[in-house]
Amino acid sequence: MDRNPIVAGQFYTAEPKALAAEVRRFLDAAEGREERPTLLAMAPHAGYVFSGAVTGKTLGRANLARTILLLGPNHTGMGSRYAVWHMGSWLFPCGCLNVAEDLAQGLIARDPRLTPDRTAHLNEHSLEVLVPFLWARNPETRIVPIAVGGGGPEELMDVGRRLGQGLKASGTPVSIVVSSDMSHYISHEQARSRDSLALAAITALDPAALFEVVRSKNITMCGVLPMVVGLAAAKELGASQAEVVAYATSGEVNQDMQRVVGYAGVLVS
Repeated sequence: MDRNPIVAGQFYTAEPKALAAEVRRFLDAAEGREERPTLLAMAPHAGYVFSGAVTGKTLGRANLARTILLLGPNHTGMGSRYAVWHMGSWLFPCGCLNVAEDLAQGLIARDPRLTPDRTAHLNEHSLEVLVPFLWARNPETRIVPIAVGGGGPEELMDVGRRLGQGLKASGTPVSIVVSSDMSHYISHEQARSRDSLALAAITALDPAALFEVVRSKNITMCGVLPMVVGLAAAKELGASQAEVVAYATSGEVNQDMQRVVGYAGVLVS
């Protein structure tokens, strides 16, 4: 029950040696390594030419556990609301990462809203583009991928709290990695301004405020739902601080400053 890559050759190169070298170059640009364990990292999921630098600076600096709970948005609308890929491996041109099947089953047993569901993941790119970075950090990394496709703030935070409780009960260190881009298709200046509001809620460790500001200010942050879940889980794990470690827009790459996508990297410990 393995997942094959769907955006290799599009969002990132499908040539294994070139991919490994590119990801390593992005990771090596990180400024040091966190001493405290990273409870949550948020990184973007665009094509590497646009967002790879932000992802590399973020995940390269993170002090990640060997087991990763991956939370991402469901762009396709397919599958269940909280869709867990609960067995097998995720393949990519350099190799694969194995699913932490024991942890996945434990989380599913704890919360019936978590559903074993491959459908939501088959054509979804948001978690796939992070897999080569996690593999480059540690090829022995195990993952539990969850696509988040709906829910109001109270439900999202309750799912997050239960996830956090399940991670604590697992008895093994687990880091959460959330996949999200920020504002879409507005000017560079507008994106920085609006995204700063969402990032302020994140650094305040306030998932309810994040949900509210994204909705009220029309911030087109595609991963707001998984980030609300992730923040609630991280708080359950004892999170006490968060930092924005990188921010950029696509305009800084293609020089089109009138229609950009924003990318942010955040570390929570």
